[in-house]
Amino acid sequence: MTGERPRSTGLFVTFEGGDGVGKTTQASLLQSWLTDAGRTVVRTREPGGSEVGLLIRDIVLHHRGEVSPRAEALLYAADRAHHIETVVRPALARGDVVIQDRYLDSSVAYQGAGRVLGRDEVRDLSLWAAEGLLPDVTVLLDLDPAAARARLDADDKPFDRLEAEKESFHARVRAEFLALAAAEPDRFLVLDAALPSSELAAAVRDRVAALLS
Repeated sequence: MTGERPRSTGLFVTFEGGDGVGKTTQASLLQSWLTDAGRTVVRTREPGGSEVGLLIRDIVLHHRGEVSPRAEALLYAADRAHHIETVVRPALARGDVVIQDRYLDSSVAYQGAGRVLGRDEVRDLSLWAAEGLLPDVTVLLDLDPAAARARLDADDKPFDRLEAEKESFHARVRAEFLALAAAEPDRFLVLDAALPSSELAAAVRDRVAALLS
């Protein structure tokens, strides 16, 4: 069913994990290191990595009314289909390094487990939307949900719809991320997000450098 479409020599790196684990920080550090090394980097995110995606992001994360779980999953898939077709695949075809904040593993964790829609159903939907494209490496930053929530509280910013979910929701999300990583150990790099940022960045650089070599 997945049927991945061929692509060129670019490198596709995704960052995953619960809210507040430090994905944006580590993605920025990796981008700076690669840029300094002379690599062309495309930094993007889901949802919201395209003009269409920004509209979808506003609905799924900031809409004040109810969004049904299945509608939410379909909106993420719609964002993914457009984003991969218009941003990610062209960058990979040019030989660029794509660094992306969240991808299909987030849908499996948040909608499949968090919303209890089912891992296989959401994964199949996501793979269909992306025409089977999987990352070369997925960095999973793992952190206890209570510690992650403390980080979010310290930021003193309003929570989005997913950040505001109950502790049990985020516990299911974390467990699913770890299960996904255990099922695909060759793709995932699992790191303890409680470690110093510099240590995490060094581990990510080592993994990416090995792939680039």
